[in-house]
Amino acid sequence: MNDETRARTALLGSSSDAATRVFTTILTRSPISRIDVARLTGLSQAAVTKAVAPLVAAGLVDDSRDPTLTGLPGRPVSPVALVPDAVVALGVKVNADELIGVATDLTTRIIRSDRLPLTSHDPVAVTDAIVELCSRLRAELGGLRSRLACIGVAVSGDVDTETGVVRDSAQMGWRGVELGAALSERLEAEVVVENDVRALTIGEHWFGVGLGTSSFAIVTIGRGIGSGLHLNGEVVEGAYGVAGEIGHLPLTSPDRVCACGRRGCVEAVAATNAIVASVSAGHGRPVAIDEAVELARAGDEQAVLAFAEAGKVIGAAIASLVNMVGPELVIIGGEGVANFDLLEEALRASYAEHVFASADRARIVVRPHTFEDWARGAAAAAIRSLVV
Repeated sequence: MNDETRARTALLGSSSDAATRVFTTILTRSPISRIDVARLTGLSQAAVTKAVAPLVAAGLVDDSRDPTLTGLPGRPVSPVALVPDAVVALGVKVNADELIGVATDLTTRIIRSDRLPLTSHDPVAVTDAIVELCSRLRAELGGLRSRLACIGVAVSGDVDTETGVVRDSAQMGWRGVELGAALSERLEAEVVVENDVRALTIGEHWFGVGLGTSSFAIVTIGRGIGSGLHLNGEVVEGAYGVAGEIGHLPLTSPDRVCACGRRGCVEAVAATNAIVASVSAGHGRPVAIDEAVELARAGDEQAVLAFAEAGKVIGAAIASLVNMVGPELVIIGGEGVANFDLLEEALRASYAEHVFASADRARIVVRPHTFEDWARGAAAAAIRSLVV
């Protein structure tokens, strides 16, 4: 990080609440007029002008564009626009078998991406791998390397973002891993460790389908069943860093044991490994997820039943979530949506059976997410840490 980038990140970190609101509005809606910034933030135009001036001076915002936006009748206005590559972020998604990394600009547009296999879940080995992947991404940035300001790492499970501690990750077999501290010692940038679904929610809130939506939820299906909540304009983090863990709602039989060690969890029936285990048991031999999908689409009774059971419990979990927090939009994402056709009928029927009254006005949309999208979410979480 050069002195210019250091000054930019220091400015963002020391900004007043009003300045933060102004910059966040420009960040997510650039280019935009000062009049519209004032309208969206509830600040006076004078306060907006005062907040924009240091952002322009620092090179984070550009106000030299031609006055092409329409203001008051007969009065064209000059837009202010983000300078996207003023700051660069890295985002890393930690999966059980590989790391996915991206380098992005301030809008989380991917500049470079890379992957690295994981051969061990040992925290030291994973830390080494994350450092290696970040080093590779930095090397590919060329002239933008000096603008790297922050690194986000997204991990499945119970993550304390304040301390960077992964308190519990069933996927990685971790408890109390001080990942943030280990990475901060070795990486020359601010490091943020975040729950993977919450990171994805931050990305959707700022730059995805959640932009402009006051309340929405993301439900991810695949290796795990997770949820991120964005309520009344804010991403919900929970008092202890845990919120929206619908994968561990006890909505199925206590005979079903979850990877977390508890019984009756949604994930015990609906996670990819649970579906695979059910189909394998029915056929008396190991069956991989790709074969399970093929069998279900061919009408195999055991495979069809396994996916339908997963869809039923996910639908009940989404209904529980909607009943409790009342979002206007539910986004179903994650790698499991590639097979959503096998879940959809049972999911929607179960959701309709359990959702309460007018809460059923919540729209449910399906949005496929690649693992690069998850890594972008990690980058968004890191950028948010500079701003908020």
